[in-house]
Amino acid sequence: MGGLEEARARLEARDEAILADQVTLAEIPAPTGSEERRARWMTERLRAARLDDVQSDDAGNVIGTRRGVRDDAPVVVCAHLDTVFGPEVATSVRRERGRLSAPGIGDNARGLAALVALADAFGGDGGLRPQRPILFSATTGEEGTGDLRGARHLFQTVAERAHCAIAIDGAGDERVVACALGCRRYRVEYAGPGGHSWASFGAPNAVHAAAGLAARLSGFPLASRPRATITVSRIGGGSAVNAIPAQGWLEVDMRSTSSVELARLDRQLRVAAQDALDEENARRKHGTPPLSVVLRPISDRPAGEVPESDALVQAALSATRSVGRTPELAVASTDANIPISLGIPAVAIGGGGRGGDTHTTHEWYENYEGTRGVVRALVLLASAAGL
Repeated sequence: MGGLEEARARLEARDEAILADQVTLAEIPAPTGSEERRARWMTERLRAARLDDVQSDDAGNVIGTRRGVRDDAPVVVCAHLDTVFGPEVATSVRRERGRLSAPGIGDNARGLAALVALADAFGGDGGLRPQRPILFSATTGEEGTGDLRGARHLFQTVAERAHCAIAIDGAGDERVVACALGCRRYRVEYAGPGGHSWASFGAPNAVHAAAGLAARLSGFPLASRPRATITVSRIGGGSAVNAIPAQGWLEVDMRSTSSVELARLDRQLRVAAQDALDEENARRKHGTPPLSVVLRPISDRPAGEVPESDALVQAALSATRSVGRTPELAVASTDANIPISLGIPAVAIGGGGRGGDTHTTHEWYENYEGTRGVVRALVLLASAAGL
């Protein structure tokens, strides 16, 4: 325990340095699919932490290893590189009365800074020596249309036989995410002949069909246990106010903690999309070409859950208490979805401090007892990998 206590003390003493890394990371743009600059910075820092074999994989993940005393299945600790913001969004960090504000300052600049701090604690000859190897990874494509691309590749390759996994995502030091929120997203596209709004009236209207589907989805019966949601998040089509739209589309987000419920919603969506098509085509004037419909998958995040009785979950709850916090089991969609869906125990935790307005340009972070979250991650990682 002496080594762990010393490592905790070093982390607490490095609070300002960890915060400085967080600010640096937040100011490096990293839109989903364009994480290269931030990945290069992480590569340099993981090498400076003297991890072994620091490199990038085919998905753009940055990976480094701390060898263990035993050549066992590794413990994976990861944090995602990307943000939800495009390249046009300014990333400079603003400071006011102890609060840092910037797009992605918490999600996930804090998680990446915590990952670097953990690498420093374990790396090199003077670092903590785990029983199991630890695989440190900064992953790509966690947000939105990235569809957990980096985590999928990671757990299909070098982490395929991982002992367990810990994802560090955002701020906070109380939540323990052991229930993976599944998500299926589609773009539904209707297409037809279009035409003049007066001269061609009677031709099928692609926007009418899209609107008909939206109306159907708003009336879907949804389970409360396990909880499920469905959202029409975007809708559009047409080219002019005096033209019958030749295209109409909508994007749909379906979520649940149950893969069975997600599959049911998926089937219902397909039936409703066809019904809306048939209804609009049935109204068209004789001799006009019909509409068609295509469902294009946008993302498919698997659902799953690690039982509270699992050793990793219990270790996460204990680590939370060890830093004076009351643990809270939570549901979220994170990189941990992938190992959980593969039967690998995994949790997601925050990197400390407090934050809010996530996924907005005025996202903020306050370093309130920030090292508690990093120390919690250290205690959990030490427990999972053994010392």
